[in-house]
Order: sequence, then structure tokens, then C-alpha cells
Amino acid sequence: MPATLVRASQVMQMEHKVLTLAANNSAVAAKLRQMTPELVRQLQLRGCEVTGIQVRVQVSLPPILRPAVTPVIGARGKEELGNLAETMADSPLKSALQRLAGIKNRPE
Repeated sequence: MPATLVRASQVMQMEHKVLTLAANNSAVAAKLRQMTPELVRQLQLRGCEVTGIQVRVQVSLPPILRPAVTPVIGARGKEELGNLAETMADSPLKSALQRLAGIKNRPE
């Protein structure tokens, strides 16, 4: 299975040669159901006694979102951005670099 599906699903149980998988959402469940014949075949090739796979949607709690951290450019970084901006012709990129470096746009 693709890694994204592995992270979004888990094995619930194996009973009477039927493997039951829990999917985190309906999109994952739909993809797993499409892959069921191939998954059964791959498991059988590896010696597992599986005759079928059931897929159930088991919604888990959403991950805890951490507050966004605003990146800070240090003095050395600002200096380097300013040096780079000085080597450039007037352009939107030069203006953006000057803003990041904290340099006021000066008419030349």
C-alpha cells in the first residue's frame, strides 16, 4: 500500500480469514476498497490466509494544531539580503529583498 494510505488506516481485526481495516475517512476507505483484490492477492502471496478484506470508516480525532510561528530573519540574514539586493537592477524582486532586509527603498 502507498505510505499515505498506511498512515491513514489501521488493522482492526482478522476473523474467519477476513481482514478488517479501519480508514480515517471515506476517501481513504474508497481507495482501500478499490485496492482490495490486489491487497488480498499480495497477502496470500506472503502466506497469509486471507480470503477477503472489509473496510470501515473510523474517524479519528483531528491532530492538534500548533500555533503558527512567525519566522524571524537575523541581522546576518538581513545583511546578506541587502547585499544581494544591491547587486540587482530595479525590479519587484529587488524591492521584496529590500523589504525583507529592512531597507527603505531609496530613489537612485
